[in-house]
Amino acid sequence: MLIPVVLAGGAGTRLWPLSRAETPKQFVSFPGREHTLFQETVLRLGGLGAAPIVVCNERHRFLAAEQLRRADIAGARILLEPAPRNTAPAAALAALEAMETDPDALLLVLPSDHAIGRPERLLAAVAGAETFAREGYLVTFGIVPDAPATGYGYMAGGETLARSSARKLDRFVEKPDPATAEAYLASGDYLWNSGMFLFGAATYLAELKRHAPEIYDVCRQAHDGIDRGPDFSRYPDGAFADCRDLSIDHAVMEHTDRGAVVPLDADWSDLGAWDAVWNHAERDDRGNSVSGDVIGRDLGGSHIQAGSRLIAALGLRDLLVIDTADALLVADRARAQEVGDIVRELRRRARSEAERHRLVKRPWGSYESLAAGPGFQVKHLIVNPGAALSLQSHARRAEHWTAVRGRGVVTCDEREFELGVNESTMIPLGSKHRLRNNGAEPVEIIEVQLGDYLGEDDIIRYEDRYGRANRS
Repeated sequence: MLIPVVLAGGAGTRLWPLSRAETPKQFVSFPGREHTLFQETVLRLGGLGAAPIVVCNERHRFLAAEQLRRADIAGARILLEPAPRNTAPAAALAALEAMETDPDALLLVLPSDHAIGRPERLLAAVAGAETFAREGYLVTFGIVPDAPATGYGYMAGGETLARSSARKLDRFVEKPDPATAEAYLASGDYLWNSGMFLFGAATYLAELKRHAPEIYDVCRQAHDGIDRGPDFSRYPDGAFADCRDLSIDHAVMEHTDRGAVVPLDADWSDLGAWDAVWNHAERDDRGNSVSGDVIGRDLGGSHIQAGSRLIAALGLRDLLVIDTADALLVADRARAQEVGDIVRELRRRARSEAERHRLVKRPWGSYESLAAGPGFQVKHLIVNPGAALSLQSHARRAEHWTAVRGRGVVTCDEREFELGVNESTMIPLGSKHRLRNNGAEPVEIIEVQLGDYLGEDDIIRYEDRYGRANRS
């Protein structure tokens, strides 16, 4: 059986401010795209038959589940990483999971944040590589380069395998400087490293045990303690605390003698930075990609993406302008790779804009921060029909709720009562409380928080229908 494995981790830094830690780029809706990158990844695998294994971070579990539901993908197994430790451990967890149902399973391991304009070519390449994977090769797919890109790693093949386009994997090279990239392109011997793989689950685990035994041991121990729930599978807390942070390339592919590479020309991009988004977007005759409410004059080579307001642009050249409700990025397109430095500075300053948008999705609905100042914060909560917040308490803040739409049911300590439009209630500091929606329309609440600390981590969950009790 060939089982797709979708790796859906991510820090949400390189496409800031659209992408954030709580909503990394694979789960973001880009202008002009019907589906998110995560959804595109799972949908292009539909012809393979088997439901995917999805490996993602605990904090993104409901994003993954909801986007699978909206894409009408049934039967996926969602594995929640105990901690982000790169692709080698993630693939090991997926391999151990796959072997529970098929000891001879092949794994097609794919990042969830790549754009592929010709998915049929990927599926054809996979079909051609399957024979080699069954013979014990660990196959990677190398992108045929069309430019001397310096933002990608490269790899080179050796001898040809069985009169095919596949070659034995010779070596990996890190991201080159411009002159070296030009030489790689001119030689025709190098391919971009896509981070996509096809191999037997047992073969990968054997090579991981051989070349990075400490990662294998941690993953084996974590899998032995797996907690399978109806929607997600979790691993013991702390299981990954000492696991090495390594990619599949560094842990296995650079050391194995079983590596093979298959060339792939499928209009691929990893959308790794805003210049790549610009390059992959539809552009006008002056090289501009523009979306949203934009009035532009005399623009050239720029990517302008309006979000929450009108953008008026005049005389811009080779710039990135990305607008969201709470942050605006303006950057030289040639320096797109440095956006991560901005995010690191935001985190150093403990700025919430690095972590989340003003509008935050939750399994019960959403909340949006409207205003904040010393000792107070105002939010707009939307609770979906049939949904409910957890039974919870806060140690450092009180809350005032006013209903502006629908009719909710409030639990506050020993009391339970309905709250309708233009009715208010107070949730005292330390009270156990919950809001649920038993109706057929959304319930909307304006929440005013008052206290000396208003962070999202000031919460104790006692009961939760989404499996978040004592979790974030």
